[in-house]
Amino acid sequence: MMPMGTQGELSPYEARNAAGFIALLQQLKERSGLTYRQLEERAARSGDVLARSTLADILRRTSLPRPDVLAAFVRACGDGRRVDAWLDARARIAADAAAEPEGVFDAAADTVSDVVPGAAAGAVSDTGSDADARPRAAVSTRTWLRWTKGRTVALAASAPLLALVAWGLLPDSSGGAGAVVSPADGWVTIRPARTSDLCLTDGRDRGGVYGSAVAVQLACARATVPRTFLEPAGEGLYRIQWHHPQLGKGCLTVMSTGKVKGMLEPRDDCDQATLFQFEATGADSTGGFRLRPATSSRCVGIAGNDTAEGAEAVEERCTGAADQRFLVRAG
Repeated sequence: MMPMGTQGELSPYEARNAAGFIALLQQLKERSGLTYRQLEERAARSGDVLARSTLADILRRTSLPRPDVLAAFVRACGDGRRVDAWLDARARIAADAAAEPEGVFDAAADTVSDVVPGAAAGAVSDTGSDADARPRAAVSTRTWLRWTKGRTVALAASAPLLALVAWGLLPDSSGGAGAVVSPADGWVTIRPARTSDLCLTDGRDRGGVYGSAVAVQLACARATVPRTFLEPAGEGLYRIQWHHPQLGKGCLTVMSTGKVKGMLEPRDDCDQATLFQFEATGADSTGGFRLRPATSSRCVGIAGNDTAEGAEAVEERCTGAADQRFLVRAG
């Protein structure tokens, strides 16, 4: 009998490995009573991209789906209120697999065509049959430093590719410039307003003086994980979380010392992480926000007022310049 959670729900936490997780997803589809085509259409109505060919491919494999595809599938199956539980369970299984000495990360599902809106989907029947499986994708690797406060434990982690997903703007506040606003919490992307094809994500300082990850602007279409989550912390403040399938959760923190002082890095200790206010800029019709660390009177901007990929996010004097205006889009 399939393991159940409370009130007869499927429990994603019961899965011990990728194969068990896929088995739960198959059960979730069966319980929905929907065909692949109906799931694709339902996802589209929610603003998600879930090609039925991709879904059929995922459910007949024993490798984990990408987080964005998983979230779209769970929502389409009608279990949207527990998306975080499914994502957390997936992250645990991925982390366990990465810790195994002989473990190999399966990136076969990490191809751009799976999530690009309008990408041609291969023919697939509602029973799940489709063309032969795609060849295994090559996986690029790099060394990360675990997100900690003071530790530098090196981990080898793969960098799964994410592709451009259709994002909707979060509702704008009715407040004027300088008003503290409350963007919808949850999964988001944070983008410089003047270069909205770039997203704040993990990278390295361009001077090469710091060994750990810092927040930089990179093309959203090629941005690697982590995913960004806004966590309300009360009194109009938010933690900016990064979620990585191997490294877990880290919260962006403004660094106060060293050669990269003022840059933002993810740290394990979210209780000690920087809290941020979101202020309506009122500068234009884009619905931009000014990000202000709660511990100072300064603002987050882009180093050197730069529009190039790889430029770091930094805490700096509030100037009202364009590099200090950001878009927050639901993700």
